[in-house]
Amino acid sequence: MTVLKLVIGNKRYSSWSLRPWLLMTHFGIPFEEVPVLLDTPDFKPTVMRYSASGKVPCLVDGDIHVHETLAIVEFLAESFPDLAIWPRDRAARALARALSNEMHAGFTGLRAACPMNLRRRFAFKDRGPAAAADVTRIVAAWRDARARFGAEGPFLFGAFTAADAMFAPVVTRLDTYSWPVAADTRAYMDAVLTLPAFLAWKAGADAETEIVAADEVEA
Repeated sequence: MTVLKLVIGNKRYSSWSLRPWLLMTHFGIPFEEVPVLLDTPDFKPTVMRYSASGKVPCLVDGDIHVHETLAIVEFLAESFPDLAIWPRDRAARALARALSNEMHAGFTGLRAACPMNLRRRFAFKDRGPAAAADVTRIVAAWRDARARFGAEGPFLFGAFTAADAMFAPVVTRLDTYSWPVAADTRAYMDAVLTLPAFLAWKAGADAETEIVAADEVEA
C-alpha cells in the first residue's frame, strides 16, 4: 500500500490544510506531510507538481491526486470505511454533510474579516455585519447539531467527525479574535482546541518561523 501524502500550507495560516490534516491525524491514518510555504515565489510552482488547481491541500495516493478539501474527506471515508469519518446514523450523517458543504461554500464575511492566524490574538471589535451574521448562523448550526445528535460526546455529533474538522478553522477564528460566545458554544470550541490532533497542529504552528506579509497588518 502506498503511503498517502498530504500537501499543506503553513500551519499558522492555512485553514484549508488544517481540515484534512486534523481528520487524518485524529483517526490515525498514516500520511507523509508535504509542507509548502505560503506567500513565496515557489508556492505555486511547487504545489502545481501535486495539484492542478495550484492550491493546498492536496492528497496524493499513488497516481491519484485529490485537490479539494471535501473531496479529500470523501476519498478518506471511502478508503477507510471502518472509521467513523462521517456519523454512522443516517440522519446525523446527512446533517453533517450539509453543514460541511455550507462551511465549504459560505461564511465569506467571517473569513475575510478574521483570517486564520495561530500566531496572534486580538481584542474583540466590530468586524462588520457580514461577519456577525456568519457567526450567528454558525453558532445556531452548532447548537442544532449538538441538541439533535451530540448527546454522546462534546463534538457536533457526539464523537469527532469530518464536520468538526471542517469547522475547526472557524473555532480558531472565534478564539483568536476573542469573539464573545455563550457557554455552550465555548464548551464546543474548547473540545476542538484541546483535541490531541489539534494540539499537535498547534505545536507545529508555534514552531514555524515564517510570517506572511498579511500577518503584519493590524487586525
